Amino acid sequence: MSIPAGGGRRSVLAASGAALAAVPTLAAAQPATPRKPEAGSMLSAAAFGARGDGTADDTNALQAALAAAVSPTGPGFVLIPPGTYKVTRPLRLVTADGEAGNVTRPHGILAHGARLVSSIGDGSNVLEFASRSTVRFLLIEGLDILGSGHEGHGLALSCEYGDRYLYNFCLRDVTVQGCGGDGCRLMGNVFEGQIVNTYLRDNKKNGLTLGHGSKAGILSAIHAFGCVFGQNGQYGVEMVNGCYDAAFHGCYFLLNGKHGLAALNGCTLLNNCGFENNHEAAGSFDKGAGGIFLQNFATLVACTAYSMFNQKRLIDAYVVSQLVMIGCTGSGDARAKDAGLARIDGEKRGRATIVGSQGAIEYVKDFEGLEISGKDGTLRLGSDWQSRNLVQLGNYRLWIDGRGRLRLKNGVPTSDEDGTPVGA
Repeated sequence: MSIPAGGGRRSVLAASGAALAAVPTLAAAQPATPRKPEAGSMLSAAAFGARGDGTADDTNALQAALAAAVSPTGPGFVLIPPGTYKVTRPLRLVTADGEAGNVTRPHGILAHGARLVSSIGDGSNVLEFASRSTVRFLLIEGLDILGSGHEGHGLALSCEYGDRYLYNFCLRDVTVQGCGGDGCRLMGNVFEGQIVNTYLRDNKKNGLTLGHGSKAGILSAIHAFGCVFGQNGQYGVEMVNGCYDAAFHGCYFLLNGKHGLAALNGCTLLNNCGFENNHEAAGSFDKGAGGIFLQNFATLVACTAYSMFNQKRLIDAYVVSQLVMIGCTGSGDARAKDAGLARIDGEKRGRATIVGSQGAIEYVKDFEGLEISGKDGTLRLGSDWQSRNLVQLGNYRLWIDGRGRLRLKNGVPTSDEDGTPVGA
């Protein structure tokens, strides 16, 4: 497995999106009430009959307000006033197919102080947005979703097409708790998006799932800032279906049933993120594992792991390409007093570079990492003739043979006895 090529994809997507942009229209899964909103105004869900008293079923009113706001004659945004809104069926927006469904102006939901309380019992999602066209500039801000545990995902954005898009979006100040599926799920051709100050906790599956589409579509360029992924039944965040291009900045992953982050094909960047007491479902420290499960590649900068219970280290990694860790730490107390930094395995061509990091590192089989200025302030290089990290001076390689002698060769060694013993 190698890092998927994608260097030129975003320019292609940008050109395609511009070519497809046209008069925006949107068809909702449920019909809106027959009214024509004033252009340039912000629609209020209250004007469509939403009461927000926690008792009345506000599903129809909210669905009508959403559809009207994003319709061809709508202003784009719907305001959900502060209150508690009972929903009994999914709130769903699905664009019309192809150019007729393009939405390329700012649109979305503003809902500070509003909570959707789900009474959905058939496994359906609470709020869905599915693009079958080109959709840009979606904003969902301030929305709070509280599940009952019997619905599906709390918030789902998808575009299962290779030639249609959902991008330049933002989820800000969103909270999703208690849902029967994932807190939030982004799948398919969904890219160039930000998730900011969002709280995804206590959902039965994952806090957040990111993935390429099961049918088509490449998820990429997703950035999460200052988010919390905690106490979810499975993973804090799971990256599936081959996706890898996501970055997490100042996020916190804690008390999840399994790993805080499971990146099955790599992760572009984790910067200043914390992993605390994950593996709640493990039952003991011996049965726990790392805060991160990684395959392929990643870069970690100033990330920390702390455990008092079942989390054993910051990261469990199987390196296919390159793992870089800079200024990271792993530690623990109480029954997790032996918690460390990393357990690293990988393919022969894989590379791991650990710079200025603290905590015990366990290498599996014959994998070796390059450690620079770790806990003891030293430089650790490979010693076996087959090591990935032999000392190289110009074209010369140095290693220690099976009898403990330092050996030198001009070129790449082909056996333990190759080259010449130094000082012989």
